[in-house]
Amino acid sequence: MRMHSPGVDVVRTYKTEGIILKRNNFGEADRILTIFTRRFGKIRARAPGIRRTTSRKAPHLELFNLATLFLAQGKNIDIVTEAQTIDNFSGVRHDLKKVSLAYYLCELVDSLCPERQENKEVFNLLTKTLKDLEASHYDNIYYHSEDFANQLLWNLGFLPREKKLVEKELEQFIENLIEKKLKSRKLLRKIEG
Repeated sequence: MRMHSPGVDVVRTYKTEGIILKRNNFGEADRILTIFTRRFGKIRARAPGIRRTTSRKAPHLELFNLATLFLAQGKNIDIVTEAQTIDNFSGVRHDLKKVSLAYYLCELVDSLCPERQENKEVFNLLTKTLKDLEASHYDNIYYHSEDFANQLLWNLGFLPREKKLVEKELEQFIENLIEKKLKSRKLLRKIEG
């Protein structure tokens, strides 16, 4: 049994699965990640050194990746110590329209979900929608994003289940909730020309 002296911090580590929603460069080689996890909801974590070409964690912490993560609790922000890809949704990554829709899904989750609130339904919905998007053809590609947005709004209590919003009405409703324009929709419009 290991004894700890008073005043000495004990590093707590934990393991969870998460989807990388957003990445921001930090310092010379780090990134701050926004991750939606199965057990803890939305969290922010620092990934030290992942911008270096020699980083072994970098490929596992790409946008949209579903990964097993090992984190250490930090004073202000948790730190990713290890990561292993479960699914990188490669069928999404090789198609610009699918990438823009994946950005949209992640922007919605990031904008609408509070930090550190477990929501397995949202985690499962995001995972399923990314898998469906990966396998979909162009005739039903936009269905996934609209259906996802409505289900997310229902799940978070922003919309009654008997109500379903479409297109502009849906976009305006969400933008009113988050009090800003959706960046991903602007990107999608540019791609569509």
